[in-house]
Amino acid sequence: MKLSVIIPVYNEEMTIGELLDRVTRVDVGALEMEIIVANDGSTDASAEIIENRHQASPSLIRVYSLPINLGKGAAIRMGLRYATGDIILIQDADLELDPNEYGALLRPILAGETDVVYGSRFLHARQSQIPLRTRWANHFLTTLTNLLFGARLSDMETAYKVFRRDVLANIRLRCVHFDFEPEITGVLLKHKHHIVEVPISYTPRRADEGKKISWIDGIEAIYTLFRVRFTP
Repeated sequence: MKLSVIIPVYNEEMTIGELLDRVTRVDVGALEMEIIVANDGSTDASAEIIENRHQASPSLIRVYSLPINLGKGAAIRMGLRYATGDIILIQDADLELDPNEYGALLRPILAGETDVVYGSRFLHARQSQIPLRTRWANHFLTTLTNLLFGARLSDMETAYKVFRRDVLANIRLRCVHFDFEPEITGVLLKHKHHIVEVPISYTPRRADEGKKISWIDGIEAIYTLFRVRFTP
C-alpha cells in the first residue's frame, strides 16, 4: 500500500524546511510513501526551500504550485488531485504537530478498524499548553458538529486527518479556506463514515509566529457545517 502525505504551504519559510526533513525521516513500515507539497502562492522563500528539498529527494517529494494564494482548502484539493496513494494524510507546514506520530494515526486504518482517523489534540494529557481561546472555539465547533451529524468527536478542527483514498471517490469538496476542515468532516459523517480519534501532541504557535486562522474562519466554519448538513 502507498501513503500520500499532502502538505499545504503558504509563506512558511521558517518551518517548511525542517518539517519536510522530519516527514522524509518518518518510518511508515511497509508502506510506500510520497510527499505532495501544495504551494499555495507563497511570496516568501518557501518555494525556494521546497525546491531544494525536492532536488535532494526527487522520487519522494513532488511539488505543485498555485499561481496565487487561494487558501488551505484549495491547496489540499490540488494535492488530492495529484496524490496516488491508497491512504491520504494531511500534514500542516508548521511544526505544531509531530510527524513521528504517523504510526499511531495509520494503525486503525491498517488494522481494518476504520477508513478515517483524526488526530485529537484534546485526548492528549498535555492540554494545558493549548490557549484557552483555542479550546473554547474548538469545543464550540466540535459540539456543533456532533449535534448536527450525531457524532462524538473531540477535535473536529484538527489538522491531522487520515483516510483511505476511496472514501472521497464520489465526494465533491468546494471549500478553499480553513472551512475545508468542517466541510470534509461534515461530508464524511453525512456519508456514514466512522471517524476514529487517536491522541496527538500539539505545540501551538502564536499569530506573531505565523498562525493564520482568525475569528472569521470560525464564522465560515459554522456556515459550512449547516450547509453540508442541510443541502443535498
